[in-house]
Amino acid sequence: MTLAVCADVGSTYTKVAVVDLAAGVLVGAAAAPTTVGTDVLHGLDAAVAAATDGLGVRDVPWYVCSSAGGGLRLAVIGYEPLVTAQAGRRVGLSAGAHVVHVAAGRLGAADLAALRAARPDVVLLVGGTDGGDAETITHNATRLARARWRVPVVYAGNADVRAELTGLLEAAGVPVTGAENVLPRIGVLAPASARAAIRAVFLRHVIGGKRLSRGTRFARLVRAATPDAVLTGVEVLADTIGGDLAVVDVGGATTDVYSVLTPDERATGPAREVAGSLWRARTVEGDLGMRWSAPGVLRAAVEERLLTPDESEELTDAAARRAADPAFLAVDDVERAVDRRIATLAATVALRRHARGAATGERAGRDLRDVRLMVGSGGVLRHAPAQASAQVLAAVLADHAGGWALPRAASAVVDADYVLAAGGLLAEEHRAAAGALLRHHLRTH
Repeated sequence: MTLAVCADVGSTYTKVAVVDLAAGVLVGAAAAPTTVGTDVLHGLDAAVAAATDGLGVRDVPWYVCSSAGGGLRLAVIGYEPLVTAQAGRRVGLSAGAHVVHVAAGRLGAADLAALRAARPDVVLLVGGTDGGDAETITHNATRLARARWRVPVVYAGNADVRAELTGLLEAAGVPVTGAENVLPRIGVLAPASARAAIRAVFLRHVIGGKRLSRGTRFARLVRAATPDAVLTGVEVLADTIGGDLAVVDVGGATTDVYSVLTPDERATGPAREVAGSLWRARTVEGDLGMRWSAPGVLRAAVEERLLTPDESEELTDAAARRAADPAFLAVDDVERAVDRRIATLAATVALRRHARGAATGERAGRDLRDVRLMVGSGGVLRHAPAQASAQVLAAVLADHAGGWALPRAASAVVDADYVLAAGGLLAEEHRAAAGALLRHHLRTH
């Protein structure tokens, strides 16, 4: 067998999948606690050893993604809030970032203070279509240069002044990477170059800077932020099935939603988004999660009228217990039922926000009616009995009161083997194997 090790170093657990590249199937898997308190390599090496035990293999390539240490924190600075700043935010999410701050217009002293307070790992500097306004982005680049800014910057604004402004920032000692404009023309969103640049900066500056490991081995192993790898896996899966799909990933702190849609007349027609349409998108709901954010799920569910205040009060103690103990594991039928309830609420609210456009900033929302496959992910779904996980996804697909157009004929499947991240990690070098892996382990029949 020709094997590859794919690993996701998460904030709580490190998950490893061993893939037979020729057959596109898993031949080994394991998980171990992420050893953030000492050195993340301890947990990674332990998980890889467990996953490869008995396979009799040596010197196989490793493909690693990471969200440990808080993942990738991104700030966006744009020209104005409803166009380039919004476009930059969407691109940042597609690059696997947690967007912690968005600023628009000419930066002042208070804006710089707010930017510093957000503690971004990377700043995405955008503004002006190609050949359009250059004054605002020039002012903002100059302001960063004079402020002795030291956080890496990705410049993805007006191409006419790219060389001038990246040179200005470099001369001031600002780590800067140039990329193509995320909004070259009104209504045209071009994320690929900036997404690649953010990924490169994440690998070059952020992973090592988080001090997750001694030495340089971990930084050399990591190829992507985990959400970036997952979105790539989602894209490969969409190409494999040849249709629209959506993924809801219920985590401990956040619930991420990914969707891949087929471009339609909205891409060029009169109703097109001024900030462009991102047909392959990700949103992050930071107040919805199974552990740290469990109380936020209940608050959001009451606001969405999925729970009455009395029902929320009944679940409050359970949610607080999960928030207080990030390593909490449901051990009896009552606790498992509560977990399923919280997971259902988190997934439902997250899909509502994603589809309505509240989380993406799209006026018309995201039309998920043609979604053919709904994938559920996250430990709460992977570790639950198949029937229980199916009930969570069935509830999402039956959310007729949610104010969004439900998929008309979607099949549902759980990423029980955790292959979306693995598929994304393999996609660049082993595209066929990635597609076969996802097709084999996420089939619905």
